[in-house]
Amino acid sequence: MSQTSDQMELREEDIAKHVGVAQALIEGFDHAPRIGKAANAPAAERSSGIGTRRRFRSTTPGLVTQRRVATGAVQLLARVEGADGDDALMSPLQATVLHAVRRAIAIALAVAENVAEQSGLGDLKRANLEGSLPASRKAEFGELLAAEALVTLYVFGNATAYLLSSHLPEAAVEVGDVDEVLTDNGQTALHGALWELDQDIAAHASDDARLVTTVSAFAESLMEKVALRAATAPRLEAFAAAAWHVEADDFTVRGFSPASAAKSTTLTMTFKKPNEVVGNHIAKYQSMKLAKMLMAYDFDRRLNPFAELGGFIFTFMGDGAPGTGKTTLIQMMAGLISEYCGVAGYPFRYQNLSTDNIDSYQGKSGQNAKAFINNVIDPSVIGFGTIDDIDQLAGKRGDRQSSAGQLEITAVLMESFAGANTVVRGNCTFGMFSNYPENVDDALRQRAGARFLVDGPQTREDYVDILYLLMGKNHDIPLGDHTVFEAQAIKKAVAASFESHGKPHEAGLLEVYDAVRGQVGELDTINKLGTYLKGIQEADPRFTGRAIKNITDAVKVRAMDFELPDEWMEEPDLFLFKDYDTKKAMIEEMRQPITVEMVVQEINRYADSEFRYADKSDEVAIDAMVRDMGRNVEAKKRFLGEI
Repeated sequence: MSQTSDQMELREEDIAKHVGVAQALIEGFDHAPRIGKAANAPAAERSSGIGTRRRFRSTTPGLVTQRRVATGAVQLLARVEGADGDDALMSPLQATVLHAVRRAIAIALAVAENVAEQSGLGDLKRANLEGSLPASRKAEFGELLAAEALVTLYVFGNATAYLLSSHLPEAAVEVGDVDEVLTDNGQTALHGALWELDQDIAAHASDDARLVTTVSAFAESLMEKVALRAATAPRLEAFAAAAWHVEADDFTVRGFSPASAAKSTTLTMTFKKPNEVVGNHIAKYQSMKLAKMLMAYDFDRRLNPFAELGGFIFTFMGDGAPGTGKTTLIQMMAGLISEYCGVAGYPFRYQNLSTDNIDSYQGKSGQNAKAFINNVIDPSVIGFGTIDDIDQLAGKRGDRQSSAGQLEITAVLMESFAGANTVVRGNCTFGMFSNYPENVDDALRQRAGARFLVDGPQTREDYVDILYLLMGKNHDIPLGDHTVFEAQAIKKAVAASFESHGKPHEAGLLEVYDAVRGQVGELDTINKLGTYLKGIQEADPRFTGRAIKNITDAVKVRAMDFELPDEWMEEPDLFLFKDYDTKKAMIEEMRQPITVEMVVQEINRYADSEFRYADKSDEVAIDAMVRDMGRNVEAKKRFLGEI
């Protein structure tokens, strides 16, 4: 993958000159902890006369017989070797971990050196060594050293997590917060971090699988702690404003943003073809369009032309009764994206946020949700994230039945889908699905930019098609007077579905529509359309400015109401492998003008869904209050009867 214009190459020779220092650090050094606390008691010996870790053996001639164990000594190499118990040989996975840690230290020192030259720290260090550092610059010198320490620690954690990401097993380890974060300078900072890593390995790495997980979890925790510290630290502009790329590892350092390996996930789901999705015409059509839109993403520019031109669906909500085809829709869309990515050679990552991510440990549910978001939005992959049964996962604020874990997930999703720091690059999309969308928090539901009504088969032809499909081939029952899947001809069905939204479907919205039309006449100007929107807001105060944005985004999608040709997906050179500007120009040529009919239809589609959710939500709340009142009345009767 080629390098983006805002990246500098971190040369291999710049990294190589720090490997010696990195090797010395993993072999052994002394460190007296300042903040962190060492384990109270040494680990039990394996047997009489045999220590808990293998003795460090120097490779320097003449020093082989000298032991180098001092008070407070950190010997990461020996610690990792001892993680497998009595095996006299280092395992391949242990070697992999040590190579990753050494490589990460060397990369961190190389980046820190690069930043020091850009920030002026290098000159101040040389002046300090010569004894010529002016007193007026000592405060600046101290701040730059602290910044160097934070840069070194973050890049070390980032590189370690990245290099080990492809070796992570299923095992899970909780290492807790990193305490020994020292900001004297880069070298001291590494001493503190490696001392604490040594402590964590001793406490948690009982086998190879847990060794990898422990080191990776430590790296993630270190990055989180350092990023929080860096948010208020000065002198970090030179690091935050630049990016470095390590070609050999395909690893990019981009400020205090975690890097992740551009690898696909192995999908085990059963994919569905579009003709196997019966009914759900608009939802199916928009899912097929969105799958192709994602493929227009440009990995060099890290942007999708659809995201720039308008019409890209970053978040959508599919709602419908149980059994109407939401899971089938997910299987179809994931299958299409996976197939397109396979042809183009792009990494594809699919992930589902499920009830397994709700944890009783405080804050863990939010961490799980954030990890889900970060995995999907990774700009080095094409991502598709789903949240099935979101009403069970994300709690409704103010609902006493929502657990703390559910509310944590709600907060993370709201911030990630439309928060101040949300950046829509166009490489991923998130689908929220629910049988009971009225139970989803109002603010979270409004962060779904598009609405897919998953209503399943509707017509007689739909029911014949789905029966034919599900019956399979093991029968001799004649089909009869019916052309299979003719009713599923997507463009014809979609056109009819859109036209049906020329007037509202929900009774409450239809009253508003008729009243406004009776007052202003045909809705054919911006002024009249705005009057209609105000009328909707008066009928439902939850219809806010965010709703207007979602409607205008949906209108822009309609302006892009075309499917990228199948040939473009089958032969990547025709479109996918073109440069960003060429792809953007090709898309602009296909764009259609926005019409009044489109705007009215999209207002009605969106408002119908909100009225549908609100009516159900109000009915559920009223039913609950009636039950509570009934219980109160019965309780009073029993109480008075006992007196």
